[in-house]
Amino acid sequence: MRITSELFVAQLVRRAFGAGGFAAVVRKGAEAAGAIFVISRARGGAVTLFGPAVQSFAADDGGRRFMRESAIDDAAVAARLEREARFDPDFWVVEIEDLAPDDFLAVVGDDG
Repeated sequence: MRITSELFVAQLVRRAFGAGGFAAVVRKGAEAAGAIFVISRARGGAVTLFGPAVQSFAADDGGRRFMRESAIDDAAVAARLEREARFDPDFWVVEIEDLAPDDFLAVVGDDG
């Protein structure tokens, strides 16, 4: 059984702060099963967006998997999240700063 989206987001934020970084919930979604997107912002301002992994990468253990999205700047991230909102408005967005997202997320299908 997978933990709720709300609990996953809360533990992600807590782990980020515990590692000396910063995290903020930018958008709250459905408490139980809302999709989760994570924006990673580097010290220099570069952004990377991580979204839910496709079903073929689903975890047998109920854990959440993420994939790096093609959005590479603020405008592209905003456009991607706007498209998601039209498709399914119950998603979460968490922004983390100055941390390696791979330390906090199970990233799959990533070729670098």
